[in-house]
Amino acid sequence: MTDNRPKLVIITGPTASGKSSLAVDLALDFGGEIVNADSMQIYRGMDIGTAKPSISERRGVPHHLIDVVDPDEEFNASIYRSFAEPLLKEIAARRKVCFVVGGTGLYIKTLLGGLLECPPFDPKLREELSRGCEEQSSIQLHERLKILDPESAIKIHPHDKMRIIRALEIIKLTNRTLSSLIQKHAFKEMSFRALKICLYMERKQLYQRINARSLAMIEAGLVEETQSLLDNGYSPELNAMRSLGYRHVMRYIEGGWDLDEAIRQLQTDTRRYAKRQLTWFRGDPEMVWVKPEDRDLINKEIREFI
Repeated sequence: MTDNRPKLVIITGPTASGKSSLAVDLALDFGGEIVNADSMQIYRGMDIGTAKPSISERRGVPHHLIDVVDPDEEFNASIYRSFAEPLLKEIAARRKVCFVVGGTGLYIKTLLGGLLECPPFDPKLREELSRGCEEQSSIQLHERLKILDPESAIKIHPHDKMRIIRALEIIKLTNRTLSSLIQKHAFKEMSFRALKICLYMERKQLYQRINARSLAMIEAGLVEETQSLLDNGYSPELNAMRSLGYRHVMRYIEGGWDLDEAIRQLQTDTRRYAKRQLTWFRGDPEMVWVKPEDRDLINKEIREFI
């Protein structure tokens, strides 16, 4: 049977691994267009802290799903898929190679496999669980999750408060575990065929790149960008404003840290985030692991796929 589903080339990997620049090179080589799969680059006005490629860095390659919503607008994996799916089909219909580029594993998984059917959140229950997290700490709630849903607990970091709360919430609402729902669904609503390429490098090199980029963001004006967002009325409590970089700078602006400490904490938290990203990607047996400099191998994989 002929498989007529559109083909996607996924370029993913941990933060600071060089996804954006590599993707531009590949799009120029193969006549492609880039669709963003980074959950922060969709926000307008958040450029420096999200490492959003500038117009000059895009080098004429069309980039899609960048600057889609304001920081106070709702955006999630479901909305991402609703935007990305028709866009990718349209790009493929024009016989362009579709490069999906970014490090948000959930967006990529949802795009390729569909959406997990979960109950909507219950505001009262969410508030109760959030209060429990403040009283007990996310680590204690994670221990509770280990007892109720050990499989999910393995995949959710003890400091990832939102995902811990959501996993516990699903148990309360459905009397089923998140892991059992995932197993049943298996993310098999596949509208596309995909070549999944994940960049990797030695940990020491990656951490050096993360440290250097964190410092470069400050030098490029991350403090001023964050202050501008606050001046424009965006609440410090917004999810977008609590993300890497912005929350660290807000702590500095509020006087909780000096700038050197804010940079150190940003570097530390970004390294931890990269580690979680790699854990997520290693869970995908279809991932092709390559070093950014392995261009011959990357080109060969893409040529054979398309």
